[in-house]
Order: sequence, then C-alpha cells, then structure tokens
Amino acid sequence: MSSRGFDPTRLDVELFAAEGGELEGRWPLRGFDRICESASEDNPPTDSDTVAWQARGERLTARRGEPVTWLHLGAEASVALQCQRCLRAVQVPLAVRRKFSFVPGEDAAAAVDATVEDDVLAMTRALDLRELIEDELLLAMPLVPRHDVCPVPLTAAENEDVEEERPNPFAALAALKRPGPSG
Repeated sequence: MSSRGFDPTRLDVELFAAEGGELEGRWPLRGFDRICESASEDNPPTDSDTVAWQARGERLTARRGEPVTWLHLGAEASVALQCQRCLRAVQVPLAVRRKFSFVPGEDAAAAVDATVEDDVLAMTRALDLRELIEDELLLAMPLVPRHDVCPVPLTAAENEDVEEERPNPFAALAALKRPGPSG
C-alpha cells in the first residue's frame, strides 16, 4: 500500500495504479445529490446514512507487453426508495463491485469497450471517485423498487365502487329502441 496521500475527489489514476494505492472511507449519503433525488420523500437520507467505499489501483502487463491500468472499486449504501406497489418507503441495499481498465483518450476507450467485456474508461489525471461511485450506485438501483411483502394490505381503488353504481349507457339506448305502447 502506498504512503502517498491521494485525494479521492481528484485522483491521479495512473500514479495511483503504479503505486498500488489503496483508499477507503465513508461519505455522507446526503452528499450524493442524484441518489437523494431518487430517495423516497417520506424517508429521505439522514446524517447517519453513509456510503462506505474502497478503491485499489493496479498496473498489470498485458500480453503485448503494454501496461494496463486498473481501478478496483467497491461501494455500499442503503437508501429508501418508493415501493411501486404500496407507494411507501422501502429500504434498498445497494452494493457495487467493479473494476475499470483505463486507456489513453476517449476514442481508444470507445474502441476497446466495443471489443471487451470489462469496463473501460479514458485515462484522466483527476478522476472524481465520488462521482464515479454515485454513477455506479445509481446503476445498481432497481428499476421497480418494491417490498417483498408490503407492510400494509393493498386496497382496491376507491373509484371501482363508483363505477359499479353508474348506470350502463347501453341499457339506456336499448330502452329507446324498444317499441313503445304506440307501436
């Protein structure tokens, strides 16, 4: 592990990987604006809610002899989202374990990304780990959050009773078509 002090919000990925750097910490969940926007309005993140994260850099030599820069990233958090069945808050644990290889430039990243299964990013001297972690946690959120079993019984919509009480409009038409006493 490196003794150098790396800044996770302005991480020099190449140097971090070359030195086999490791970082970890906890950040307040409230500092992740996009996650907070997705949270349930009934149960927003509090001061005690955090994102635990760790990062490790690694440089490996590829088959062609060229060094490949890797960033191993892990993050965990729990956020209350709105259940799509009962519309109440449901606590959803989020966990991310990813590894990214870095290549020089956006064009190279796009070309390599199309040919390999690993995540590929363009090399940067100032990577914001907080932003990358937020992106990955957002991708880990379920598309349709819901309780396994909702805490309150689901009730039928109130307007279903109203529809049963209304007269059938076709019954009124049928009454008009019936021959009357004059016919």
